[in-house]
Amino acid sequence: MATIFKSENREFQENPGRIDHFRLFTDASRAKCGIDPKTLNFDLRLLNPGQFSSPYHFHRNAEELFVVLSGSMTVRTPNGLEVMSTGDMVFFEMGETGAHQVYNHGIEPCIYLDIRTFTGADICEYPDSGKTIVIPSMQVFEKEYRVSYFKGEENILEKWNEVKNTK
Repeated sequence: MATIFKSENREFQENPGRIDHFRLFTDASRAKCGIDPKTLNFDLRLLNPGQFSSPYHFHRNAEELFVVLSGSMTVRTPNGLEVMSTGDMVFFEMGETGAHQVYNHGIEPCIYLDIRTFTGADICEYPDSGKTIVIPSMQVFEKEYRVSYFKGEENILEKWNEVKNTK
């Protein structure tokens, strides 16, 4: 079934849990219509002057496309900073080369369409702060605590003996 989102029904709400300099607003129309996309997620975003969209990050399992509908913003990528204006689009590929962050450098709100793939799970990494987040559980970890795959598995025979002796 097709769902039409009329511009006169837009209602931007601040994303919960945000801190100063990261105040981002998302149109609530999709949620109000009960739309729950399976693999193609999208949100209409409003970024006020002097605000960042999110911390600088990249996705391990998602691609994103931003389309500026009104206003302007500066996008940060591994290649540096680039100003985007109404009608401009930017594609972020999976992995480190798709790292991004946007900032509204202007004096007017910037409205952009955020389209992204989602296949049920994603890992985002934050190069500036060394964090990793697991989506959809939203568990956040610091990368400095990364361990080897077999850490804690050295005594497997003892574990098997414990299990065997409990029966």
